[in-house]
Amino acid sequence: MNLSQDELREKIAALGPWFHNMELNGVRTAPEHFLGDYPNQKFKHFSSAIPADLTGKSVLDIGCNAGFYSMEMKRRGAARVLGVDFDEDYLAQARFAAKVSELDIEFQKLSVYDVARLGEKFDVVLFMGVLYHLRHPLLALDLLYENVVGDMLVFQSMQRGSANVGEVREDYPFFDADHFDAPDYPKMHFIEHRYAGDPTNWWAPNAACVEAMLRSAGFEITAHPEREVYICRRGAPPELPGAVYPQHRETSGQ
Repeated sequence: MNLSQDELREKIAALGPWFHNMELNGVRTAPEHFLGDYPNQKFKHFSSAIPADLTGKSVLDIGCNAGFYSMEMKRRGAARVLGVDFDEDYLAQARFAAKVSELDIEFQKLSVYDVARLGEKFDVVLFMGVLYHLRHPLLALDLLYENVVGDMLVFQSMQRGSANVGEVREDYPFFDADHFDAPDYPKMHFIEHRYAGDPTNWWAPNAACVEAMLRSAGFEITAHPEREVYICRRGAPPELPGAVYPQHRETSGQ
């Protein structure tokens, strides 16, 4: 796409506002971003945890927003990158950014709850900054495990509360409740109205909760390169009943 910088600025403004502050041919998409050079400044803290060479690999970027991470994965040589989001404005930004950057990336409108429609598993799945925007976050993790994660999951979520992860016993007596008040016990704070002015911020987990939810969905945490970022592998299926869909037990004589 051969645009002058003035034409580029005009197009970027028309597609705004942008949450991904990217540089497209010398023009910033969100120069006044309240987090600065975001998400690039965050990516620098965990980029080395993702293979530098993704040649031949397939990548799914869920909640791709304006496509920053999709484009970074394509630059690492991924054979196929699919970015999905449920927001048409973000998808328009992503398609434009990829075209300006001359990167062959596919973008689709899709809810995380509908990933089974893709009908395939990916070598790398990015699930960055999505969990806390969902009314049903554990269901989403179960669906990712069942339907699209073939090997690696790169996960990030906003966290609030304690960053410490305490020891949790396998079981507790009914009248033993003190552990629920411990700061490092897994907790998910529910946001009924708004947080940071955003009505889609539904949950704010602490670190222990994030790790427990990933394990519960069947993921093995292999690295924790940044405070909110976890590198996971698809582990053995969860042993607990009810993951994704309730188990149907056959009964006789009834």
